[in-house]
Amino acid sequence: MNKELLRKLPKIDELLKEPLIQKEIDITYRVLVVESLREAIEKFRRNILENKINDFESEDVLNYAIGILTRKKQHNLRKVINATGTVIHTNLGRSLLSSDAVKNAMEVASRYNNLEYDIKEGKRGSRYSHIEELIIKITGAEAAIVVNNNAAAIMLVLDTLSKNKEVIVSRGQLVEIGGSFRIPEVMKFSGAKLIEVGTTNRTHLYDYEDNINENTGILLKVHTSNFKIYGFTEEVELDELVKLGQTKEIPVVEDIGSGVLVDFTKYGFTHEPTVQDSIKKGVDIVTFSGDKMLGGPQAGIIVGKKKYIQAMKKNQLTRALRIDKMTLAGLEGTLRHYLDEKNAIKNIPTLNMILASKDEMKKKAIKFRKKLKNSVYNFKFDIGEDYSMVGGGSMPTEKIPTHVIKVRNESISAAEIEKNLRLNEVPIIGRVFDDEFIIDVRTVFEEDITEIIKALKYMES
Repeated sequence: MNKELLRKLPKIDELLKEPLIQKEIDITYRVLVVESLREAIEKFRRNILENKINDFESEDVLNYAIGILTRKKQHNLRKVINATGTVIHTNLGRSLLSSDAVKNAMEVASRYNNLEYDIKEGKRGSRYSHIEELIIKITGAEAAIVVNNNAAAIMLVLDTLSKNKEVIVSRGQLVEIGGSFRIPEVMKFSGAKLIEVGTTNRTHLYDYEDNINENTGILLKVHTSNFKIYGFTEEVELDELVKLGQTKEIPVVEDIGSGVLVDFTKYGFTHEPTVQDSIKKGVDIVTFSGDKMLGGPQAGIIVGKKKYIQAMKKNQLTRALRIDKMTLAGLEGTLRHYLDEKNAIKNIPTLNMILASKDEMKKKAIKFRKKLKNSVYNFKFDIGEDYSMVGGGSMPTEKIPTHVIKVRNESISAAEIEKNLRLNEVPIIGRVFDDEFIIDVRTVFEEDITEIIKALKYMES
């Protein structure tokens, strides 16, 4: 029986003549079509040898190959629908760019541009000039430079100001940035010698003072944005550290991490230090991310005193860490919104989603549920109250009241619903709780509901 079925397997040359395959060759890469046919034939061959099928037709192999080809045609990095309610979702690309930032990036990417050309002077220019004045205006700093992420920013600062020197930092601030990247390892790689002071929960000003010597390069403060310690705790206030640095003529560097440019306490959130506050308090150098609370593309932004920034610009490491034209364009498009706070909140998706009210989320949930109920009949959709998260290692204790849609089906488990939606052509990423699939509407867009409906209807069929 196996021999007969094996002989029945179609040859690739035969399948390539099929009209459906000819059509695919016209619209996609021939190499992908041939690969898909080979994989389909091989799959059927294995199933025959393992006695998993009793019979088949050439059409079955053809359809299986089309399924493989469909997956191969998809980009590996592609759009997903975030139904988790985590606004800055590190695994799902962190912050979304505003339409202005996207437009600016597309225009710069698709045309020649003045990346390193001074149009006014008619000669070579600096790529950093396009955004430095903008960053200075927003933060109040003397100068600025941008590299490819905040870890790179910290490394450049340390390499420039404290290579082969000592860096004093509180033991309670030796954080893991994420993905096993840790502040102590970044410091070691930069050539700086780490001097830990204080304890995990308590550090005093005298801990810094007692460890300062002729080889001290900088005093470093790392904002613990991705965790909080409660109870018997104490840390040195930024004002005190700045005063000590000025007295001892040692630069004070603050890694503020999330890049907050808006005072969130005005909107009912717990206090998060802003870049502007740190500059006003006299910090010599501040580093922060572009793709977290700032709401822009991945970047590490360094602001502070001009003499230190100038030294970094001359550091040979800067070339290895520099950002490209699309990041610059996206960052400029994002930062321009911050010239007016209301404009930033309205147009930057990250800020808009974080600050959207519970009542707004309720109206959104009711609207989305109505669309789901009118299109999908074998699922039940209930609205419930829940909490969204900021994400991205920012405001870890902040819970944002929201409304969610709870999806149930009597014959399909929540785990199966989650898997099917995750494996959808446009992946839909949500969460499961109490045997229900949860859609947090805070991070779901109007156009996403059409795709969710399509995916659920496919599960019904």
